[in-house]
Amino acid sequence: VRLANTHLSASQILTRILSSGGGDAENLQRILLQPTEIGKSLVTDAEGLSYAPYVLQHHHDALMSAWPLVHEVVLDPTIELFVKVHGVPAYSYYGKMPEINSLMRKAMSGVSVPFMTSVLDGYNGFKGVKRLVDVGGSVGDCLRMILQKHHFICEGINFDLPEVVGEAPSIPGVTHIGGDMFKSIPAADAIFMKWLIMEKCYKALPAGGKLIVCEPVLPDDSNESQRTRALLEGDIFVMTIYRAKAYQWTKNRAYGGCITQDYFQPNRVTVHSGQTALLFKVGSNRVTVHPRGQTVDC
Repeated sequence: VRLANTHLSASQILTRILSSGGGDAENLQRILLQPTEIGKSLVTDAEGLSYAPYVLQHHHDALMSAWPLVHEVVLDPTIELFVKVHGVPAYSYYGKMPEINSLMRKAMSGVSVPFMTSVLDGYNGFKGVKRLVDVGGSVGDCLRMILQKHHFICEGINFDLPEVVGEAPSIPGVTHIGGDMFKSIPAADAIFMKWLIMEKCYKALPAGGKLIVCEPVLPDDSNESQRTRALLEGDIFVMTIYRAKAYQWTKNRAYGGCITQDYFQPNRVTVHSGQTALLFKVGSNRVTVHPRGQTVDC
């Protein structure tokens, strides 16, 4: 910690965070000593964001209670473990519990902002879009960043559960709409989303419309890197808390053109830092793959 380019001691830091005095400077020094890159990610940045709420959400008692049952998804892939424990799906539970709902929103912001910074730095699939819907957009961080960079987008629709968008801030050019993505999605000429709900998206798009999907790219073979471990943890978390049966994006699926769905034909795949931005077009039948800047026609 610095003040006017001068490092502060643990005692000096305590006087600034505990105005009434007290605290143990020695223990604070132990905590501050040599933080790793992972530790640094838990410290809030200039925008007040960090990965700390994401970690706290994943270890909340309500979510942890589903983990002892994780073996059951092997026996029955249709089961929802969170529902079995709490009687309702996770998002319905969040809506009834203000504390965890607030934590979830902060967690999504802490993850979405750095992720979108990476995507917007090298992805141009938003060209030609006038009305963009972000499905499951939480409080609108992703749309805010997209519209700030791409001024040609006239309208952004942030679509999420009513209890989520009800807490969303006012964002220029963005309309917050509450609803159930499993029932219907607002119409637009492009849909941006992090999870796949293909049929509902297909019905909301015109011919030639775009479905822009951002999903983690899991390695085909596991390894011990921090990125791989984080991606696999996220995948198991989704399986345990939200849905046991899900589509996993791997490099072979993304690069090999094996991502054709019943409703869309893939148009382009762009990979950034372990994440993938997949551009699907209604009625398109050409697959172009961009693995790390390289263009390959499949």
